[in-house]
Amino acid sequence: MDTDRTTIPGTGVLHNFRTSAGFRFALLTESTGTRHLLTYAAGSDEPAADIALTPDEADQIAELLHSSSVRDRLSRLEQRIALLADRG
Repeated sequence: MDTDRTTIPGTGVLHNFRTSAGFRFALLTESTGTRHLLTYAAGSDEPAADIALTPDEADQIAELLHSSSVRDRLSRLEQRIALLADRG
């Protein structure tokens, strides 16, 4: 997946994504914390859809997109910390 990051002064940060299949979408993170999921039709630079997400909604989507749950990732991190502590 191709990605790029652009700072938009006075607005926030825009992350653009292009999948290996050529689909384009973006995530705009406003300075207020609101996030917008933007989708694009083929060949267009104007968003076809702008879905505003509250921080809780964005967290729920992020959790679903992870290959493992937060609980599983935290457990693995705790195990790694324990291993490092035992070596020290």
